Formats: sequence, structure tokens, C-alpha cells
Amino acid sequence: MASPEHELESELDPVLDKDGVRLTVDDAIATVTLTHPAKRNAQSPALWRALTEAGRLLPGSVRVVVLRAEGKSFSAGLDRQAFTPEGFDGEPSFLDLARGGDAELDATIAEYQEAFTWWRRSDIVSVAAVQGHAIGAGFQLALACDLRVVADDVQFAMRETSLGLVPDLTGTHPLVGLVGQARALEICLTGRFVTAEESVATGLANLAVPRDDLDDAVRDLASAVLAAPRSAVIETKALLQGARDRTYEQQRTAERQSQARRLRDLAGLGE
Repeated sequence: MASPEHELESELDPVLDKDGVRLTVDDAIATVTLTHPAKRNAQSPALWRALTEAGRLLPGSVRVVVLRAEGKSFSAGLDRQAFTPEGFDGEPSFLDLARGGDAELDATIAEYQEAFTWWRRSDIVSVAAVQGHAIGAGFQLALACDLRVVADDVQFAMRETSLGLVPDLTGTHPLVGLVGQARALEICLTGRFVTAEESVATGLANLAVPRDDLDDAVRDLASAVLAAPRSAVIETKALLQGARDRTYEQQRTAERQSQARRLRDLAGLGE
């Protein structure tokens, strides 16, 4: 039986539906769904371009973006076809990219990364609903979001190093920030699975629930976020995002400045 969220999403006209990505919008909540369950939502450059487009198509009314996936797995990571000599139809193979110049290779990877960057925009709060396998690029896509709610069957793994590569889809910064350098290094170098219990214990996930409760838990979290005034949410998110790069005194100053803006806004004295 389809979950209530999936039933609701099915009733909405998609804003985007291509290359394994569907975007629907219901007032202040947008839902981005990975739609290739038969391939365990394996990722490709076409899927990354569709994710980037989804971010650009978000209406200004959207405050919360939910990232979810159809099927038993969130995403099994990069489609292994990328490592074959022929690659994907109409795409340069990874071998072709390796033979190109440094500037070309850098530009191509930067384009891929765009699919993973917009989730942390200050004007939205992104929530990943993660079930089953979230491996490699799948793990990094979940890490791209602000918050993660996981099913009790989740299995995170960073397998790039085991393949002779490095995680390059923006996942290393949030991973270190969430679990610390030593644990992040161990997770990346061993490629082992991280379970739901460990995810919550280490701060990697905000909440773990039974698989059948995942959609409801995400919907409840989204509703709680929407209950706060949008301007205060945006200001708070920006304040916390910058905390890592500030000293204690700099953060104190940032808090005062942010609060001054909020007080003026509440008093009707904002610019």
C-alpha cells in the first residue's frame, strides 16, 4: 500500500519529472523523489543535472524540501556503468574525462557537485528521508540535506576510497562536521555500513523510525519547521551555518547582530 505522502504526491502535477527525479510542490513543501527503484536509484550525470534543475525550479513559496526515494533503497550510489569504457549514452565516460585537461575535469566535477549544493540554501530547510542502502553518492546526497530522518533498516556507506577514488560530491565537509574527523576517516577508509542506531548516536541522523513510519515522521518534522516564522528560520539557519568558521567572540557578535535584525523586524522597523 502506498504511503499517505506518496498518495498525496501522486495527486500533484510534477514540476519536473525526468531522468529519475520528480519534483512536486504543495504550497510551502516541495518533494524531490528519486524514481528508479528497479536500479536502486543509482545515480548518473543525467540524474545530477535533473537534481540541479529541481533546485532552480523551486517556487519562492517553498520553505521545506523533502528528499525521498522510491523502493527499498534510497540510493545505491553511482551507476557502475560510469566505470565502463562506453559510459552513459551521450555522456563522456569517466575514462574520457580522465584523459582530458585539468581545467576540463575540474569544471565537470564542479557541475556534478551542483546537484548536491543547493539543499543548504538559507531560504529553505531540506530533510532527507532515507531507507535501505545509501551508498557512496547516495550517502553524500543524504549528507547534502540539513536534516536526516532514517528508517531502522538504513545502511550508510562511503565506498569511494575502496574503489580507488575519494568522496567528491560535497559529502566530506558535512560528514566531518557531524561525526568528527576520526570517525569520518574510519567510515571512508573502511567503507563499512553505518546503521540507524549509530547514525542517531553520532549525530549523523536526527531521528530513526520503523520503515513504515518514515513518511509520517518526515511530515511531522516538516510541519514543526513550518510552525516557526520564516524570517526567524532563515536567520537561525544562517547563524548556525557560520558558527564553525567563527571564533566564540565572533559568534557572539553574529548572535547580537542577528537578534537586532529580528527585533527590528518584529517592531516593524526593519529595512
